[in-house]
Order: sequence, then structure tokens, then C-alpha cells
Amino acid sequence: MIELGQKIDGRYLITSRIAHGGMADVYEAKDIIDHHPVAIKIMREDMMNDKRNVERFKRECIAAASLNNPNVVKVYGQGEVDGRPYMANEYVSGRTLRDKLNIVSGHNLPPLESCEVMLQLTSGIQYVHEHGIIHRDIKPDNLFYLPDGSIKIADFGISSPLGEKNKDDAITGTVYYTAPETLMGGASGVSSDIYSMGIVFFEILTGTIPFDGPNPEEVAIAQIKKHFPEPSRIIPSIPKSLDRIILKACRKRPEDRYKSAKEFHDAIEETMKDPDAFKEKRNFFARLFGFK
Repeated sequence: MIELGQKIDGRYLITSRIAHGGMADVYEAKDIIDHHPVAIKIMREDMMNDKRNVERFKRECIAAASLNNPNVVKVYGQGEVDGRPYMANEYVSGRTLRDKLNIVSGHNLPPLESCEVMLQLTSGIQYVHEHGIIHRDIKPDNLFYLPDGSIKIADFGISSPLGEKNKDDAITGTVYYTAPETLMGGASGVSSDIYSMGIVFFEILTGTIPFDGPNPEEVAIAQIKKHFPEPSRIIPSIPKSLDRIILKACRKRPEDRYKSAKEFHDAIEETMKDPDAFKEKRNFFARLFGFK
């Protein structure tokens, strides 16, 4: 049992409990050596019985600890406390992108703000890929949205080395964001993360996901077989140029998508150079009578 005031490894002083998650408990602590706040993520005791959970947690520690990028949550240290693995992360003062979407009208962001989010996400994931890691679980719940609009990528629990076959078929990303080839048992790769980012882009623009259903199996079938909808069919004011970007990121065949997160990033940057694409669109009567 972790208690307030407890020191972990003689360095991290627990000051409060932040969250109780499915895999781990998260505490705020003070690093008494470097004098800055950290978030201590400690695996829950009841999850220790399944060795796959332990492997997943340790995999997250190893993957995230190798990364140092402004759009990725930094890992400062790792170890064990009371026989349970823990890691000391950068303390992020903000909500997740999911939390942000839940509190805004329509559960979506304006096109320009959505593009700013995606520029950061694609930049961060490009860095992750360059360091030989596939995230495999990109979704709004795993992206921190800071008060200044900064995005931080978190949760590398099911990440895998680039080019490695998925070792544990029981552990996959959330089906609503998972690429068709992964759902069909294939290896996840750069293009799989690009597909997931395309779904995130779709969601933050429209406030909904492209495929839904009464159970995960039906959603998976839709991801594999159904035509991908254009975001502007849901919200007509969304620029057609963003339709084209998302549709390319979410092609059914991996080879038809962007070849890299940087290529995805560059496409967004290019369309943002066109000011006319983001002008507010008004309907016929609004234009006729001059009201908004």
C-alpha cells in the first residue's frame, strides 16, 4: 500500500494520488534530488498475477525511457516498489485530448485547432518511428492536451519494435482506432500508426468516429470492409483538403497511405497555407441576408 509521505527509492516523495487506472495507480511526487514534480506510475497489485501485464508495463518503461521529445511524455526513472514495477514520468499538468473533446460543444475542435493538434501528433510520432518504435495505441485517451495547446504522447504499453511481429495477439489497440491489417492479424507498422492518427484527426474534426457498432467485432469488420466516410459529410464546413488528407491516411491498404508521419505532417502544413480553405462557410440564406 502506497502512502502519502512515503519515499520511493529514497528519491520520490509521494504527495498525492492522481488516478486509479486499469493497469496502474498514478501518484504525484516530488523528486527531492532534482526538485521538480513527477508522476509515479505503479503497477496495481491485482494485475501482477498475469505475467503479460507485467511484460506490458516493463515494455512501456523501456520504450518510453528511450525517447526525449517535446511531444512525448518523458520517463525519468524506473524500478520496483513493494515488488511492483514503477516508472517516474514527467508530470503533465493538463487533461487528455479525450477530456478536452468531452467538454467542448459538439465534442470537436475547429479545423485550424485540429490541424495544430495533428501537426504536433505527427511530429511526435515521426520521432518515435525514427527511434524504431511503433506506438500501436494512438487515441485521444493517450494524448495529453496541455493548457497552452501542447500535445504529449503517452502510454507505450503495447508498443513494439519496428519490424517485429506482434508477440501477443491478446493485446491490441482500441478497435475504433486500429488499422485493418492489424485487425486481420498482421504486424503493426508505420502505416498502422498513420491509420490511427487519421482516425484521431477525423474524430477531433467531427466529434465522432468513422465506424461504430454494438460490439467490437462489428467495428472491426467495418474497419476492414466499409467505405471510409468523408468528414465534410458530417460537418460541411470542414475543408475538402482535410477530407483528402484523412482519406489517404486511412486507406484500407497500408501501401496506399502516407509513407511516413512526416509526409502526413507535411500534407497538413501545406493545406494550412491556403487561407481560403479555412474561411467560415455560410449557407445560401446567410450569404443572401448578410447574417452569420
